[in-house]
Amino acid sequence: MVAVLQGFWLIAVVIAVGWLIAHTGLFGREGQQMLARLTFWVGSPALLFLVVADADVSVLFSGFLIATVAGVLVTAGLYLLFARVVLRRPLSHAVMGGMSVSYVNSNNLGVPIAVYVLGDASWAAPILLMQLLFLQPMWLAALDATGQGKVSLRRLVMSPITNPLTIGSVLGLVVAVTGVQLPPVVRDPVDLIGGLAIPCMLLAFGISLRLSPVPRGRDNLAELGAMVLLKLAVMPAATWLVAGPILGLSTAEVLGAVVMASLPTAQNVFILAVAYRRGENLARDSVFATTFLAMPAMLLVVTWMGVG
Repeated sequence: MVAVLQGFWLIAVVIAVGWLIAHTGLFGREGQQMLARLTFWVGSPALLFLVVADADVSVLFSGFLIATVAGVLVTAGLYLLFARVVLRRPLSHAVMGGMSVSYVNSNNLGVPIAVYVLGDASWAAPILLMQLLFLQPMWLAALDATGQGKVSLRRLVMSPITNPLTIGSVLGLVVAVTGVQLPPVVRDPVDLIGGLAIPCMLLAFGISLRLSPVPRGRDNLAELGAMVLLKLAVMPAATWLVAGPILGLSTAEVLGAVVMASLPTAQNVFILAVAYRRGENLARDSVFATTFLAMPAMLLVVTWMGVG
């Protein structure tokens, strides 16, 4: 438990530094965007390449992934039912809400937490691949099918093969499946470049916390509360049920799956909401609220499972 607390503390300090440099005006929106672009286009693809290349293929395609997918499906399904039947939200709004509760911040927070809390970045690999290759295209298709968005069909088709995170992950998957041993002349530069990803993404995340507007609007409070409950409680619980009692995975696998399921809503969900002009306030507020509460929720999960 001491090691887990140290991991959370390390992440929290770097995020706090990002918040501080934004609060003092040293870094603003432009600085955040620069760090985000550097992470997205350079650091994260290199890091994900190594993470997936070093990952155990049996974990990438195993009960761990099944439990993760089950948590996503249960959470998204319950939200869609609640939004349509209880709140009477239009389908286009419900689709954006469904994406908000099911698409986790597996890159900006998932990888650092996997490294410093779970002790191995490969725990983030299955959900990263699942989201990049399947979940994101599925939600984009649903958004296009429920209204006129700004993302064309051509962009939808090309997105998986032009996304640098997808490219890095797929190349790493090829290495993992074939068992190729990378020589130092290839691996060392990639390792060095990948090393900038985690500090840059945590600093950018801290800056975004300082600069992001707080949730507002009474009309959305009931829906936002339900989304937070679904994302930070129901999704981890459903993942635990499938990973533990149903599939009987090891303690380490169950812990990894549940912690990854406890991650907050990914920030790029808000970017898509803006692009589609669909549920922008809802997406923004869900990112803010789940991000603010995710650390305490994950700490409770780790404490509970550690005691269990």
